[in-house]
Amino acid sequence: MPVNASSESIEPKPLEPGLYIVATPIGNLGDITLRAIDVLRAVSVIACEDTRVTGKLLKACCVKTRMQRYDDHASPAVRKKLIETAINEPVALVSDAGTPLVSDPGYRLVRDAREAGVNVTTIPGACAAVAGLTLSGLPNDRFLFAGFLPVKDKARSDVLAQLGGIEATLIFYETGPRLERSLKAIAQVWPTREIAVARELTKLHEECRTGTAEELVDHYSDHPPKGEIVLLVGPPMQETNDIDADDLLKDALQEMSASKAAGKVARATGLDRQTLYARAVELKQQ
Repeated sequence: MPVNASSESIEPKPLEPGLYIVATPIGNLGDITLRAIDVLRAVSVIACEDTRVTGKLLKACCVKTRMQRYDDHASPAVRKKLIETAINEPVALVSDAGTPLVSDPGYRLVRDAREAGVNVTTIPGACAAVAGLTLSGLPNDRFLFAGFLPVKDKARSDVLAQLGGIEATLIFYETGPRLERSLKAIAQVWPTREIAVARELTKLHEECRTGTAEELVDHYSDHPPKGEIVLLVGPPMQETNDIDADDLLKDALQEMSASKAAGKVARATGLDRQTLYARAVELKQQ
């Protein structure tokens, strides 16, 4: 680690009672912040998803604070005990990697802590969604984090349909074994959108590959990815000059009705569905 976090001469400052939300590295341990180390040393207990994962980080930072497992399966009693402790002592909340509460169950603890009058403080740091966005080259003035796509095909398709008209870059978390199926689903509804797959973030083999969903399917079918992945989808195209809607409609009309063709092209491009439908009817009559 580039930071001399192991120095025994650095004494952590006393902390006020409360709940401290501490971001941890998403890969490279050097991304831990000095403030995060100080807080983890000073709290009375660290609530974490997996004590084995967090234990490795604490060992690297020479932190000896007691850990308490807190994950999706933690009972309300465990949450209540943590809040009772935070009323009188400082308590830290961490996830296995990155910023807590981003696609993990920590929000329940924060919500209940606030209701109990516990002071809540955030210690910001690494976040895979933001790191992936910065690598992708996709528009970042507006973006939507949508968590994990559903596992089942219909549910996944329904979610993609709901998000189709949002004029923002979409950010999903995905796993290696599920990536190809998700890309195939995206290729069906958004064949022309630019896609980015960011993986191994902050690690030795970090990569960010871009292209259409179909192009990425071709790549990853031959090179199965491992680990956790950030999957990004560019926003709908806003100018008809960027895409020939007639060509897309003609292709779609070979397999479906004018109404369905208009819907498919609207989801892919962000163009008005009624306008596309009227044009699809014209093309079908030609």
